[in-house]
Amino acid sequence: MEESLKLRLELDALYADYVACLDDGDYDAWPEFFTETCLYKIVPRENYEQNLPLATMLCESKGMLKDRVYAVKETSMYGPRALRHLVSAIRITGDDGNGCITAQANYAVLQTLNDEGTTVFQSGRYLDRLVREDGKLKFAEKLCVFDSNLVSNSLIIPI
Repeated sequence: MEESLKLRLELDALYADYVACLDDGDYDAWPEFFTETCLYKIVPRENYEQNLPLATMLCESKGMLKDRVYAVKETSMYGPRALRHLVSAIRITGDDGNGCITAQANYAVLQTLNDEGTTVFQSGRYLDRLVREDGKLKFAEKLCVFDSNLVSNSLIIPI
């Protein structure tokens, strides 16, 4: 029981740190939540449920995540905005006993443009596979499955 509680607290802290990194705009730190060989994918629920390959955003390594950060910081043009990620119902869905854990959590991202009110930018669920590297949990796979079939025209920042 004590190990299970420690793992749940560790997961809760990891998800809180992950979304704080994005909300604070510390994009250079974002890839460090992942393993070198990782999968990061943002996909509509319909595509996920039908096992269709099309993803709105796809990165297949930490190097690709770093390229995404470079694009966000150096090449993308977008209006200033504040984002707030809300994560709830974190639960462990599997533990192989060899350090590979699967987890799921609900998320909602609120967006506030400087001259507009706050809106729900996206909602969905994270489907994650985590492993330990140097004693810390890292994402080996993070699927962001969003509920809507509509894609916002300003999906710039990772979810």
